[in-house]
Amino acid sequence: MRILITGVAGFIGFFVARHLLAAGHTIYGIDNLNDYYDVRLKQDRLQQLLGEPQFTFEKLDLFDRAGMMTLFEAHPFDAVVHLAAQAGVRYSLENPFAYSDSNLSGFLNVLEGCRRAQVQHLVFASSSSVYGANRKVPFAVSDTVDYPVSLYAATKKANELMAHAYSHLYQLPMTGLRFFTVYGPWGRPDMAYFKFVDAIAHDRPIDVYNHGQMKRDFTYIDDVVEGIVRTLGHPPQPLATTVEDCDSRAPYKIYNIGNHQPVALLRFIEVIEAAMGKPAEKIFKPMQPGDVPATYADVDDLMQAVGFQPNTPIEVGIGQFVQWYRGYYGV
Repeated sequence: MRILITGVAGFIGFFVARHLLAAGHTIYGIDNLNDYYDVRLKQDRLQQLLGEPQFTFEKLDLFDRAGMMTLFEAHPFDAVVHLAAQAGVRYSLENPFAYSDSNLSGFLNVLEGCRRAQVQHLVFASSSSVYGANRKVPFAVSDTVDYPVSLYAATKKANELMAHAYSHLYQLPMTGLRFFTVYGPWGRPDMAYFKFVDAIAHDRPIDVYNHGQMKRDFTYIDDVVEGIVRTLGHPPQPLATTVEDCDSRAPYKIYNIGNHQPVALLRFIEVIEAAMGKPAEKIFKPMQPGDVPATYADVDDLMQAVGFQPNTPIEVGIGQFVQWYRGYYGV
């Protein structure tokens, strides 16, 4: 297959590209290589892909409408894995327009490109953040997601709605994946686990929000990649989405990709301390705006559809991350 991956120099995009290349697919990757976090990390990921004969890279911003339309006109993609986005809950408080440019206008450019090219399947990244203020756990895809608590979450909910509209109007198969706290080697430096390891390595204290009274459904990168690849090979059919009081005839589905095992933040820190071989100095702080106390994925729909659910224990995943961190940074 000829597959476009947006955000190919990002954490998840890099691993998805590597997996699909190993499986024999032809990959065209785009990324704007912005400086939201250390660009060197993105460049080093990308460098590992550039030597692959079936891989082509173009530096391109989703917000560039003309560039995106030219991309789809020039290359007959069979499928698109859309992972590029402005990420981060807290950063959306500081730079909200980055989210409208990338996550709304940029996503519309992807949808228009898929429509014009009649792409066979679009798989796009959503987020567990869409569950917002929901108190029912575990979070199921059938739950109401009308109460986001951050602009980032609101843009991801908007992506799901926009995709459904295009799927309905043009009968384009589309699958949205709500990721739950993805972690692992080559991960994002703005994520808590990365910050914790980096701080412990350099004898700095760590900030523990909500006084440690938080739980997260930490999902290892290999499990996320497996979920993406399996759903990519299972485009939804019309009449696939039926919920209470609604009969949607679009070839459209939403799945959670989470470990289905929420871990208390303080337990997570204990696992990091064990992997690092020394304790962390903790500074307990109140909940930050836009955060939620717990995330917990119901993955029954994913299991029924593609026969897979994430299952990597945090002890294994954190061990792999710490090993990578020490090697990459020479610590």
